[in-house]
Amino acid sequence: MSDITIKIKDREGAIHEILAPTDMAMNLMEVCKAYELPVEGTCGGMAMCASCQCYVLSDHKLPEMGQDEDLMLAEAFYVEDNSRLGCQIPITPELDGLEIELAPES
Repeated sequence: MSDITIKIKDREGAIHEILAPTDMAMNLMEVCKAYELPVEGTCGGMAMCASCQCYVLSDHKLPEMGQDEDLMLAEAFYVEDNSRLGCQIPITPELDGLEIELAPES
């Protein structure tokens, strides 16, 4: 099993350093939910609700944003230039050290 470390700043400002498996085809939203961080993921990871919106704080190269994610963020609240949907970020070894902040609830 190969785990990577991700730092997540929650909505109260606390930093959570978590381990995420790279061999289970999980995405960032699923990892947050597994650690019981306040991420809804209402649509189940289909890029249809923006309840897993986060701000990417580190300089990691992420997968390019797809059309569904781009359209959803165009309608979401609290969107910043570094906003992404956690459900659209697969956990891969290249993301070791990723730092994100959970966006405020809508």
